Amino acid sequence: MSSDVTVERDPASVSMDNELRDVLVKSAGLSPSAFDGASNDTLEELGLDSLAAMELQAVIETRYGVRIPEESLTMSVPEITDYVQGYLGKQTRPSGHTEASILIDAPFQLVWDITNDVANWASLFTEYASAEIVDREGDTVTFRLTMHPDENGKVWSWVSQRTMDLASKQVNAHRVETGPFEYMNIHWTYREEDGGTRMTWIQDFHMKPTAPVDDEAMTNRINTNSPVQMAVIKDKVESAARAAARAH
Repeated sequence: MSSDVTVERDPASVSMDNELRDVLVKSAGLSPSAFDGASNDTLEELGLDSLAAMELQAVIETRYGVRIPEESLTMSVPEITDYVQGYLGKQTRPSGHTEASILIDAPFQLVWDITNDVANWASLFTEYASAEIVDREGDTVTFRLTMHPDENGKVWSWVSQRTMDLASKQVNAHRVETGPFEYMNIHWTYREEDGGTRMTWIQDFHMKPTAPVDDEAMTNRINTNSPVQMAVIKDKVESAARAAARAH
């Protein structure tokens, strides 16, 4: 059970606490009396199950644009409030932020089709050993990526979710299994220019205190790796474009 020590909370936190409790009552079927004397109990201790936690996650993501951790059942309402408020604060000045772009000499539709064929990412990127589709719903795909072993022989793997919007030429993604990240949000854009299609990758993230590297080190890693992967993708897409031109 969470600590019984009472910490005075500011008005904004109290307001959000009450809002989240209201969601649990109205959407998850929790009795209002469940919070009597149990303000610091975890959702699990309040008798909620994973479906109720998912409902709360969905409401928070819709209202605040924040995805709370998978382990939310082990968190109390005040802890969830603090997480959401902390995340919103970071969004104004992301802890880790990278941006990289490359101009690919190929038509937009071909660039879009190849780079969003997630099932083929192990062939498109050099860093992934496999890409497994877990679920598809409309333009949203949930998938597991597994990397080649790192310099220490460790294999990193995680589940991400990606939503593609062809009309706006944009893709939004986030890690579902966050691993060493508190959060990892990814935004890809495509813009047609003279000479081809410009693809841009933007990543905002924050590392957990227990992660093997901090935000600065991860920023440096991504800034080093993204241009390498983009160059590989550029070569492969441009090769496909040349082959398509020859075929016609």
